[in-house]
Amino acid sequence: MSNITINNLASNIRSNKAAVSMTRPLLLTPNQDIRGYLLNHVGRFSLLLITCSTVLAVFLIFYFVIKEAAPFLREFSIAEFLGNANWHPEADDAEFGTLAIIVGSLYITVISILIAVPIGLLAAVFLSDIVSFRIRSITKPIIELLAAIPSVAYGFYAVLVLAPWMQKYFGLSSGTNILNASLMLAVMALPTIVSVAEDALTSAGRELRGASYGLGATRFETISKVVMPAASSGIIVAIILGIMRAIGETMVVWMAAGNANQFPSPWWNITSSVRTMTATIAGDMAETPKGSDHYLSLFALAVVLLLFTFTLNLVSEYFMSRARKKAGH
Repeated sequence: MSNITINNLASNIRSNKAAVSMTRPLLLTPNQDIRGYLLNHVGRFSLLLITCSTVLAVFLIFYFVIKEAAPFLREFSIAEFLGNANWHPEADDAEFGTLAIIVGSLYITVISILIAVPIGLLAAVFLSDIVSFRIRSITKPIIELLAAIPSVAYGFYAVLVLAPWMQKYFGLSSGTNILNASLMLAVMALPTIVSVAEDALTSAGRELRGASYGLGATRFETISKVVMPAASSGIIVAIILGIMRAIGETMVVWMAAGNANQFPSPWWNITSSVRTMTATIAGDMAETPKGSDHYLSLFALAVVLLLFTFTLNLVSEYFMSRARKKAGH
């Protein structure tokens, strides 16, 4: 018998011994069987309780915000609330028009995404298909560390560094404007877009890339015509999560957008100061008497913001389910 056969037999014997030497017996006593049954169901119940608590917390948030906003929505016209641009809640003849505030939020969100999405997708493609694994393992955690920087730090940078720079080199009367806030939000949205998009591109699989290369496609053709269409659902989810990150941010837009309740004039002037929904809620809530019309109007504005984010969340869940179906799960 050859040495190779003897070694194989010896390894099989050792593996069989390792398989037999289990601490848990194959035949359980009644007490062990009952204990395992109880522990299994207690663990399942605990996980179910944690999951239900999270869902309940979300519903309670919705209930609290809608309950506080209901008196205002019953007393004032919703059409005027959403269609009027005049926000003067403390005046004698108070006006609660949020159109300019909503438009300001959309301006900053759209421009920040237009900046962040191309950069984020290019970075994701670079990490997934171009750079070596060693450089990727160093670069990706550094990009994701941007999400750990407090938003107030971005706000201070926008006010103390970026705003004076814009005033000096662009000749602006105010450096706190749409462009300033959009640039900061684009940087803040990048970690989410890069991380999720890179995971989607990587999950497309090396087999797909190999088949494309085998048919004679170049790297550019493989990435643009094979890999990115295959990961399109995940890329869309990354973009939607970036939008949610931008539209829900408070501190940066409060500090960097200028807090002027107005429309950009002309409409393409991104150096105008605007006011956003999150900044309005954060800035006015602490100084508003509880139960007043102004106080209740802020909750009505919070309902509008919740509807925006909830709709985006549903859209992202739809595309995530599509991605799972494509993956065969």
